[in-house]
Amino acid sequence: MTITGQDTNAVRALQGLEDGRSSVRLRAALEAGTKPDPRFVGKLIERCAIEPEFFVRDMLTWALTRHPLSLTLPALLREVRSERAQARSQALHTLSKIGDRKAWPAITRALLSDADDEVARSAWRAAVVLVPEGEEPGLATALAAQLGRGGRETQLSLSRALVALGEVIVPALLAVTTSAPDPRARAHALATQRLLRDPDTGFEYAIEEAKRVVALGGSGQEGQ
Repeated sequence: MTITGQDTNAVRALQGLEDGRSSVRLRAALEAGTKPDPRFVGKLIERCAIEPEFFVRDMLTWALTRHPLSLTLPALLREVRSERAQARSQALHTLSKIGDRKAWPAITRALLSDADDEVARSAWRAAVVLVPEGEEPGLATALAAQLGRGGRETQLSLSRALVALGEVIVPALLAVTTSAPDPRARAHALATQRLLRDPDTGFEYAIEEAKRVVALGGSGQEGQ
């Protein structure tokens, strides 16, 4: 059997993805995306689940977007059901970058409410990209159910996802601001309303203002 230069490059890239040096893994992922090869897909996805370095993970995702959807989509859809949180999160991130709505059925309520904040944040971003026309109100309701969870970064991610859906989120936010028993959820909903009305408002300012309104017993709807 003749070994071609292409085969040699593929072997080198596959080996590089397992190297202990992040710089080598980064170059290998770049090689895999620059010269796509069906042999790369399984290893790229496998590496996404365990890669510790953010920049390498981002390059792995880019490399996957360079491969045919017929190869990547089935594998990524399996990964979103993985028991490993990073595998779920990175697969969702990659699906959002690919942007093919055939992946929409994989964005389940379970993923949108995943106990791991990174998985949930990736699911929110992917959902906004992949949601089919007409299903935005249902997605808004599902996302609004997560208001109040996590720290500031998680809350900001959720607000951004909601705001990206546009005016369709208003009824879902109103339901939370007027009825939710959790003051954190009400404040988060008010802050998101503020960001929807005025995108230039800083999230930190919006959330602090909203917390004051809630503490004073308001819903933010007075005078509107």
